[in-house]
Amino acid sequence: MASKTNMRVILALTLVHFTGDFYSAFTTPLFPVFVEKLGLSLTQVGVIAGLNRFLAFIVQPSAGYWADRYPSRFFSVGGLLLAVVFIPLCGWATGFWSLLTVIALGSVGSSLFHPAVTGMIPAYAGSRAGLSMSIFNTGGTLAFGVGPIFITWYTARFGLGAVPLTMVLGLAVALYLYLTLPPPIAAPVAGGFLATVRASLGPAWRAIALIWLVMVLRALTGQSFMTFMPLLFVQEGYSLVTAGGIFALFTVAGTFSGLLAGSLSDRIGPKPVFLFTHGLMTPVLLVFLQLEGRWIYPGALLAGGVVLATLPLGVVMAQALAPRGRSMVASLMMGFAFGLGGLAAPLIGRLADIYSIRAVLTGAAFLPLATVALIAWFPKVPTREAA
Repeated sequence: MASKTNMRVILALTLVHFTGDFYSAFTTPLFPVFVEKLGLSLTQVGVIAGLNRFLAFIVQPSAGYWADRYPSRFFSVGGLLLAVVFIPLCGWATGFWSLLTVIALGSVGSSLFHPAVTGMIPAYAGSRAGLSMSIFNTGGTLAFGVGPIFITWYTARFGLGAVPLTMVLGLAVALYLYLTLPPPIAAPVAGGFLATVRASLGPAWRAIALIWLVMVLRALTGQSFMTFMPLLFVQEGYSLVTAGGIFALFTVAGTFSGLLAGSLSDRIGPKPVFLFTHGLMTPVLLVFLQLEGRWIYPGALLAGGVVLATLPLGVVMAQALAPRGRSMVASLMMGFAFGLGGLAAPLIGRLADIYSIRAVLTGAAFLPLATVALIAWFPKVPTREAA
């Protein structure tokens, strides 16, 4: 692997990530509109959010396997096209089932491109794996910040029925990426799916399983807040656009905290960064839920920054421990972790119907405490200077 970072390719892969997640970000901030227009219950909202994550669990490991074995733009650009086309069709949904269908198809597309493009990052990152993965992750977190602001403004201005027209932007980007993105590099792994998983993880499987468990618990907390936070603020009197803005601040903060975390991990290793941020999550989230007025905006920045900071680092650690199957490992750390975290979304929605959203999010804020003890057992990964 070359020691020099190919930033042009890193930025192209980041554009794939940004565009796909930009459209994926449409769903959550529009939940208050879907609840009003389609008469959805919070349980149904949880089912939609849970299926979104669950499809990542179903599709990403197998997509990572095929992306490693048979490199093709089908995964990166084809998956992007599914997200770009089907997610905007939510504006024409007439009920729960039609809404569930288009979001499910868009989620499959997201699951296809994520492991493929994430697996390409180490091949072009050189000696700056942490920073490169954080830049790539910035595409996603920035999209989840910009997307809600755009779609809530757009829907308030033009109406829900005009949302499908937004796919024109994504189609233009997909064409550009098809013409400019380099072909992916095949991973040196042969055999069937299970054999590939064993060969990819090798003797590091215990350490990777530990990292994965922490990523699942982090995803459960983060996705609970990101799914139900807009509904909470609309219920408490904020406008749809304001609630979307708070959601955007929460996610945009992860853009900058992820870059900082990635740069620090290259210098001091990812484990201290994990310990610091996960130790702060519970108190920061509990304070955030108590804030009112203008204080809620800096609170959203701080809460999102802490919750999302380590999102790229789990992938970096796992790829360093098991470099033979980069797309597969990336799918386990992102899709598989998000999928299992998302399985709880219907339960979270049901509990919110019974006890209130605020009570359920308060309980979810305590989950990161369980991760601190697990992080203490993380293996050491060489820093950039040591490498």
